[in-house]
Amino acid sequence: KQKEVLFMTKLKYIEKALLIGFVIAILFSFTSFTAFAAQCEQIPNEVFRLHVLANSDSEEDQALKLKVRDRLLDETGTLFSECTTKEEAMSAAKANIAYLEQVAQDEIYKQGYTYGVTVEVENIFFNNRQYDDITMPAGNYDALRVLIGEGAGQNWWCVLFPAMCLPAAEKREGMPELDDVLTDEQMSAVEGNQYEVKFKTVEIYESIKSWFGW
Repeated sequence: KQKEVLFMTKLKYIEKALLIGFVIAILFSFTSFTAFAAQCEQIPNEVFRLHVLANSDSEEDQALKLKVRDRLLDETGTLFSECTTKEEAMSAAKANIAYLEQVAQDEIYKQGYTYGVTVEVENIFFNNRQYDDITMPAGNYDALRVLIGEGAGQNWWCVLFPAMCLPAAEKREGMPELDDVLTDEQMSAVEGNQYEVKFKTVEIYESIKSWFGW
């Protein structure tokens, strides 16, 4: 009986996914939306993100997350200062994983906690995320992932390359900006909130792709 219930539950999820997929397929038949989605789909290929997961949602653990974030941003700002492409930034991160993990761990101990920390470069799915007046569309992105303790708390994210995480005062001359790595059409898509409905549709579409492993 229990297996039958589980089977029916899974079937309902599949039916919903297929229905959503059908609706999205209709939307994709409209040229303007297809062009917008195509621009969004390429953006993850151009940026490298930072993803910091707190141990829990307690006030203390969330504050610790931000301390670790600030310490890592200080380090990555130096490490990536000469990087002109996403590939160079990823290579620099991978070459310094042990060092960045040591830095994060040192900050955790400095703040009086004993949590362990894991730092990895991974390709992971992100929903739509807003950063100031920029919307990063949903999709699978390469990211420097920092997991503190259990990693069960709310996360913090931004874009390491190009250096959207760093305040303007800390950016070195010549460091690429977002409009240096995205096309004019892609910049038009991510700036402002004028495409909120389209972004949500792209998010659903990308979620289905990630779920099915397409």
